[in-house]
Amino acid sequence: MKAIILAGGRGKRLRPITDYVPKPLIPINNIPIIEWQIRYLKKFGISEAIICSGYKTEMIENYLKNKKLGIKISFSIENKPLGTGGAIKKAAKKINDKSFLVINGDIITNIDLKKLFKKDNSIAAIQLRTKFGILQTDNDKIIKFDEKKEISDIWMNAGIYHLNKDTVKELPNVGDIEKTLFPKFAKKEKLFTIKFRNTPWYSIDSFKDMEESSAVVEKIIK
Repeated sequence: MKAIILAGGRGKRLRPITDYVPKPLIPINNIPIIEWQIRYLKKFGISEAIICSGYKTEMIENYLKNKKLGIKISFSIENKPLGTGGAIKKAAKKINDKSFLVINGDIITNIDLKKLFKKDNSIAAIQLRTKFGILQTDNDKIIKFDEKKEISDIWMNAGIYHLNKDTVKELPNVGDIEKTLFPKFAKKEKLFTIKFRNTPWYSIDSFKDMEESSAVVEKIIK
């Protein structure tokens, strides 16, 4: 199976680092996010990664061309921002398989992709996690305090998808898959989820995310 890595964003929330390097090359324990992702994909049998890039593409290409990571790497370059849906549609022209994987380019996780492969048009879901302390109260008295708690049975999009090739023709040329295809398929009951509980998952959107993921990345991606 082949995977599309959505790595075209500018990573504005991680400035000033991303003024100089693209977000996929931000290091977590001295290894760029994109390399961690490729190692993760290889672990689950992905044979080729197609990287959707736009911002500072040449830096990503120069880094990866000197690496032997065990899978084929190619690029789908956006001359202008296409959104996640448009990026997938363009990159999918390189794919002839019946289905393929998509992963956001800033995700660090060990979600079991083999479970996702079992169902086409499926989204990996994890339990919603708060970034703040949760208070349980009784008559204005705090009776319990939980820091960064997972909220049971409220699920969030983990940014990893297993899509059937037939869905590509319904993607927009420009626009986000989360705002176009996914709502339409959900309404038609053609979209599924695979749920993962108590699973390490980090979206690298802040310096705190970098710090927290650095403590576990070498354990979850080997």
